[in-house]
Amino acid sequence: MTFRTYSTKDYQLVCDFFIELNRDNKDHIHWNWARFEWMMGHPDFNSELIDSIGLWFDNGRLIAIAIYDHYFGEAFVGALLEYQSLYPELLKYAFDNLRGENGLGISICNNSLYEIEEAKKQGFVINEQTETMLLIKLDKEFYYQLPSSIHLEEINPNEHLEEMLWLFWQGFDHGNNKEECMAENKKTSSVRPHFNKFLSLVAVDESGEKVGYCSLWYNNKTDYAYLEPLCVIPAFRKKGIAKALVYECLNRAKSLGAKVTYVISNQQFYKNVGFTFDRLFTFYWKK
Repeated sequence: MTFRTYSTKDYQLVCDFFIELNRDNKDHIHWNWARFEWMMGHPDFNSELIDSIGLWFDNGRLIAIAIYDHYFGEAFVGALLEYQSLYPELLKYAFDNLRGENGLGISICNNSLYEIEEAKKQGFVINEQTETMLLIKLDKEFYYQLPSSIHLEEINPNEHLEEMLWLFWQGFDHGNNKEECMAENKKTSSVRPHFNKFLSLVAVDESGEKVGYCSLWYNNKTDYAYLEPLCVIPAFRKKGIAKALVYECLNRAKSLGAKVTYVISNQQFYKNVGFTFDRLFTFYWKK
């Protein structure tokens, strides 16, 4: 086995690793190829730290990873099942190299008793912080009704940067000051090689304003889709727009071959539209 740190040429290798990691056992599904791709293209991702990501190989095959989440302080570590014995080494590497000023938090599935025990042995302590994974089966058509003044369109956010920044600003409750929005956000394109416009939908009102957005991520090497993000601006909530965006995306993912869709959330909205509990991931912290 060999070890080295990440470089940009490893992008597809890491995506394929996460696909393999989650193929037969979904106890690491909170970290999947789509979450990796979403993070790597996110404006808050600190790419200056990228060469701290640890990669373990066996005869050229990527078998384990230790990766920070956007910036130092929270991380994911995981190994393919047959290399689970590497987990203590991954934890040590992550704490030594990926911790922030408050230490390091690792999110572990409550089903993963071996990983929990190893984390405790190294001084990680359970924290109240959690990630809930919900899922919905794509075994039917999803029906919705939009207000007559709203329609859905496919969109590549990179081609509408200013409009999408403003939509996200409002949709994620940062306020209604557009000047502040534009001053605090960089108008830079996200590099996401597996982006599929067919699964990227925006809700548009009669004036042409973009008022809601939903995107799903699907790879035909998997049996699942992943929802990230979903938002509707405050003035257009409670009108069925979020439900319509989600349901149309689900229908499209189903048509491509996905069997289920996952979302990391514990919001009641998702439960109301049919998502159910799948797994709970709890953070373990070491100062």
